[in-house]
Amino acid sequence: MGLISTILNFFDCSGQQKKDDGKLSKEMEEQLANSVEAFKNRPIYKELTEQIIDTTSDENLLQMVFDNLSEKQPADYEKEYETVMSWNKSRQAIYMIWALEAEVNNGGYNQFYFNSSGQFYMHLPDALRLVGANKFADLTEKANKTFENENEKITKHRDGTIEGFSKSYDDNPLNDFDSEFYDLYKIENLQQIQVDFIRKNKKEFIDK
Repeated sequence: MGLISTILNFFDCSGQQKKDDGKLSKEMEEQLANSVEAFKNRPIYKELTEQIIDTTSDENLLQMVFDNLSEKQPADYEKEYETVMSWNKSRQAIYMIWALEAEVNNGGYNQFYFNSSGQFYMHLPDALRLVGANKFADLTEKANKTFENENEKITKHRDGTIEGFSKSYDDNPLNDFDSEFYDLYKIENLQQIQVDFIRKNKKEFIDK
């Protein structure tokens, strides 16, 4: 999400940085390359302190906290759910919301429920409300009910293959929620809401 956000911000979400021929100018290519390189070389902290949080910019804070939480995961991620549920509610919320955003922005709610991130689906409305993203919480709650009530229809093509997953999008009742999710960013700045939440509750994210 951090790299994706960097790229979307760079293009102003509308490709406005392109030249008339549809290609990036040399200057824009260099700026994008520098942004990608900076992301790849970002500092990742295994332990967070109050000072680290206070001196990290809003632009980088959410990524930094998520990186820290990812460092707390076992290497094979087999106990991802167990690990996340052992954390306090604030850490759980940031981790789960990150997973939701990454999946829905990439492949919609259908992909979210299909991948391992879906194991957190029941907890996400509460996680979103905890940070103050009430509209995203309401939408995800509706998606959850649809997923449960129409599960047989949603999962009937899933056979473990890419083809089956692709076909699962056909006439999928979850598809309607995707555009609503994207449009909500115009009303609720989900990333800034989380940044503000972390700043107000920074002791919940400090390791020492």
